[in-house]
Amino acid sequence: MQRYFVTNELENDHDTIFITGENFHHITRVMRMKEANQVFIVFPSKKTCVATITAINDEEVVLNLVKWLEENTELPIEITIASGLPKGDKLELIIQKSTELGAHKFIPYKAERSVAKWDDKKVIKKIERLQKIAQEAAEQSHRTVIPEVQYAASFKELMLNHVHYDYVIAAYEESAREGEDSALPSLFQTMKKGQSVLCIFGPEGGISEKELILLQDANTTLAGLGPRILRTETAPLYVLSAASFYFDLFKNKNS
Repeated sequence: MQRYFVTNELENDHDTIFITGENFHHITRVMRMKEANQVFIVFPSKKTCVATITAINDEEVVLNLVKWLEENTELPIEITIASGLPKGDKLELIIQKSTELGAHKFIPYKAERSVAKWDDKKVIKKIERLQKIAQEAAEQSHRTVIPEVQYAASFKELMLNHVHYDYVIAAYEESAREGEDSALPSLFQTMKKGQSVLCIFGPEGGISEKELILLQDANTTLAGLGPRILRTETAPLYVLSAASFYFDLFKNKNS
């Protein structure tokens, strides 16, 4: 069944659910659903239900609740992925796959070594497209949260966010070369349910010397991600996969 995120809560189980806008278009024009078809509905509270289509009007789909679902598809910690603007469509890949792996938020930022440049006039449209990719990936992977995408126009602007997180960690190539291998596992062992971490990744050229100083001023943990040097689009997926293994599989079975 298809999954749709709605913006209004259901006050009681007997209320009617109305779907409009892009979701209406997807149900009626893309999926060509009919009355009696069923879908998953996710509410802002993260609660999910199965609902049956009872009517399709000119601008809305009307549904009735069938049953509530007990879902636990979110990571117990909130991971924000901050990526220095990469070349081509790599950012789209990062957001799609990182959403599937449980990322909570994305902050693409203009890094000193970013080859890709965003025209200020096109930032809003680019973010809207990336947000749509995150939504589609959240629907596909049965998430109960759509990760937010927020742009930072400079590394300095990105670092203004660090005070809003319980932890800040940066994937640093030199740390990997020096054999650093304890920062990431130590972070996971320390973090508690509901805590947040900002994970920073440089673009293809890596983190610059000036950016390194800002990271050190903010007491950021510099981490190596194993003995191999990872591409900018691979590193976030490595961290999220490690987090999913630790929190979804290993810790659950050993707690």
